[in-house]
Amino acid sequence: MGRFKNNKKSRVIVKPIPKKNQEDVSHVTGDKIPKSFVFSRMKLPGPVKQLQMDLRKLMLPYTALSLKEKKRNTLRDFLNVSGPMGVTHFLMLSKTASSLSLRVARTPQGPTLTFKIHQYSLASDIAQSQLRPRCPQDLFKSPPLIVLSGFGSQELHLKLATIMFQNIFPAIDINTVKLSTCQRLVLLNYNKDTKLIDFRHYSIRLQPVGVSRRIRKFVQNHQVPDLRNLQDVSDFVTKAGYGSESEGDEEAATVTLSSDLGRVNKGSTKSAVKLQEIGPRMTMQLVKVEEGLCTGGIIFSEYENVDGKKEKLKKKQDEEGAEEEEEDSEEEGSEDGEDMDEDFED
Repeated sequence: MGRFKNNKKSRVIVKPIPKKNQEDVSHVTGDKIPKSFVFSRMKLPGPVKQLQMDLRKLMLPYTALSLKEKKRNTLRDFLNVSGPMGVTHFLMLSKTASSLSLRVARTPQGPTLTFKIHQYSLASDIAQSQLRPRCPQDLFKSPPLIVLSGFGSQELHLKLATIMFQNIFPAIDINTVKLSTCQRLVLLNYNKDTKLIDFRHYSIRLQPVGVSRRIRKFVQNHQVPDLRNLQDVSDFVTKAGYGSESEGDEEAATVTLSSDLGRVNKGSTKSAVKLQEIGPRMTMQLVKVEEGLCTGGIIFSEYENVDGKKEKLKKKQDEEGAEEEEEDSEEEGSEDGEDMDEDFED
């Protein structure tokens, strides 16, 4: 009982986000906008700690970026803080000697989904692998879009995973959404053969089709171009450079805008959709689903399924072995009966 006392050392420290930049109720569903806590209940090594910060940044703006945990914090401490702040989801990282896992839970009563992370890459690793990494200042002012692929199975645990990921980000209305707020995309692709989920995080940008890169930069930045090496100003307009008219002209990669977006992308014109990965990147597997918040009955367990299959296989092998022994004993009995008959005849 003593560990639940109002002790300053066990409090969760959260830096509140100014309410003037946020809405409390979704105009699409009428429900409260989902908010999240990303934390761990144990000490994490350096790379995993950075992965936790990348996940917090991914969940912006409806998350506590400056959440500070202490060793004495329990799950109840986070629940006590989450209620007044309207937090609806917990993302909890944990690291053991053999595995790294991520638990995604709905507050305050669950369910809880546990994912085993097989591989991951930090946002800094993704940026270092790119020639021109892109991360504008206003990229994280709006929540990302969520795209789920391969989750169309009728299995209960996959349905719960679909509902969980759909509700962890605010819903959008395609008829009223502002294009300027659609700047990020979270993609989760489920492979039914390997049972692995590929987690990717992209930035979205639009480029007008048929406009050279030089013209785009001039219109966007309003900088005086360097004309020293050109004979005429028309050369600046007509000369094609990197990212010119041939870039992004495929029909599948273009959209027609319903309204103006920035200085270059105008309404009723075609623009090419460009996705650039910004990280983090994860490859994970759903291994357990619990009814409550990290407690309660187990709805699904990958390990129990594997053990159950092994037990069934072993039981079947034992039954087959017993049947073979019975058949062998019957054959031996019939041979003994024939010998006895011969003895009686003699």
